[in-house]
Amino acid sequence: FMNSYEKAEIQRLDSKYRPLGAWEYFGYTLLFSLPLIGFICLLIFCFSDSNINRRSFARSYFCGFFIVAILAVVLMFTVFGPSLHVMIQQAIPKG
Repeated sequence: FMNSYEKAEIQRLDSKYRPLGAWEYFGYTLLFSLPLIGFICLLIFCFSDSNINRRSFARSYFCGFFIVAILAVVLMFTVFGPSLHVMIQQAIPKG
């Protein structure tokens, strides 16, 4: 919880530098989790200059999304790679 001095200091800050509250982080996490609209908002907030803290959070969420996507592709090829190789070999006509 903040005291009155901390609240006054935050109110004096330019909106570009104001910190986000816990509920704002929670709301943005829910928003970014939406399939298409969330990804579009994520990209917009990654390049937005209206609030630096929101931009940093969006960039960190995007980095996490990117890491998970890379891990999913690697895992997919690790698990399904041998069967994909067999299917490709069977699909190529011999002769």
